Amino acid sequence: MTKMGARKGSSTRGVRGVLRRRKRHWSRFHLHREAHDGPSLGSVRCGEAVQIRKMDGGHQFLSRLASLGFTPGAHLEVIQNFGHGPIIVRLRDTRVALGRGEAKKILVHRAIEDEDGR
Repeated sequence: MTKMGARKGSSTRGVRGVLRRRKRHWSRFHLHREAHDGPSLGSVRCGEAVQIRKMDGGHQFLSRLASLGFTPGAHLEVIQNFGHGPIIVRLRDTRVALGRGEAKKILVHRAIEDEDGR
């Protein structure tokens, strides 16, 4: 027994002796994801225009985004991003509010404007 009264090595075992997995808050993959895949919608500043490159998530999440008009290649303008709370974007002349977790799953790149400003 240790100082706390628990058996040695029991810190990773659950009530029934089943091994539990300890959660890692940040892994190397998450820390370097933005460098490899590009910025997410959650990291774009107000007033910037971006284009959707890729979306991560499950079937239900992706179908919900598609029904709102979020498809790869769509142009967005970030209207509000305070760094916490929802993000408001303009998509096809419509304002859409997304949660921060949803915005982190949408990977974007800087939009290249045409001659007519689109």
